[in-house]
Amino acid sequence: MPLLSNKEVRNLKLSSIPLAKLKEFAVLLHQDKHGNGTDITKRLINLQNIDTSLDAFIKEQYNERIKERRNLISDKDLIKELLKVKDFSWGVVQGQLDQKIQAEYVRKIFKYDDLINGVKAKLHNDVTSYVICTWYNHWTTVLIEEHISRHPKVIPTIKNIKGIDIFVDNQPFDLKITYLPRNYDPKDVVKNPKNLAVWMYENQGAQRFGADNRLFVVLLDTQNPQYSWKLKRNFELVFSEIDKFFNKETVSTADEVVFSFAKKTYTAVSKVLVISV
Repeated sequence: MPLLSNKEVRNLKLSSIPLAKLKEFAVLLHQDKHGNGTDITKRLINLQNIDTSLDAFIKEQYNERIKERRNLISDKDLIKELLKVKDFSWGVVQGQLDQKIQAEYVRKIFKYDDLINGVKAKLHNDVTSYVICTWYNHWTTVLIEEHISRHPKVIPTIKNIKGIDIFVDNQPFDLKITYLPRNYDPKDVVKNPKNLAVWMYENQGAQRFGADNRLFVVLLDTQNPQYSWKLKRNFELVFSEIDKFFNKETVSTADEVVFSFAKKTYTAVSKVLVISV
């Protein structure tokens, strides 16, 4: 999507607030809180000088969410748990677990005892590895997203909006925390990060296709790419690089990328942060 106007962004920010909280915000502004989210947004969107209050309100609500998570487990304890992961091997291709069960067990094995023995011998380990990798990716992402969202230049969403996780310089972005694709030249990504953005857009799965603005945080161990997953929990380095990035970067038309997908051409605004060791 191209760069949006202030009013368009204000509409998206208001839409990212759950209804109950949107009513609270309306009351804070001494406005009518009645109706659904669309009704309230229509009344608020044209008010003068509400952007600072809107951003502060969203930040406050997001910080409350972080406090709730920290009441369940502190950052320090969560990091300790993540450090327990010794191996990062999916065991099963992501998204194809049911297909594997059907092909290698349900439709292939005739005898009950053979089925149980096969599950115990191999499938149990595959599923365990898959769950560990998914758990590790989820909670490392949570900590990184929380850190990004607390940066003064960033406004997070507090309700799911397709294709939008954060606003940077008053522009919406889908946040993607990932690793360098296999066989992609590590030297090129450091020299030409915009090329990687185009590659990411053009090689996304058809079912998850999107031309939304995206901020790619790419983790790379240049000497041992297979260990890039460990870099994701090196929070001291990751957080430092994130802060440096947002402190200096701005969003402009210079960040536009043009890419092709399914014989169509799209334009999006994209930023790439490569964190490497």
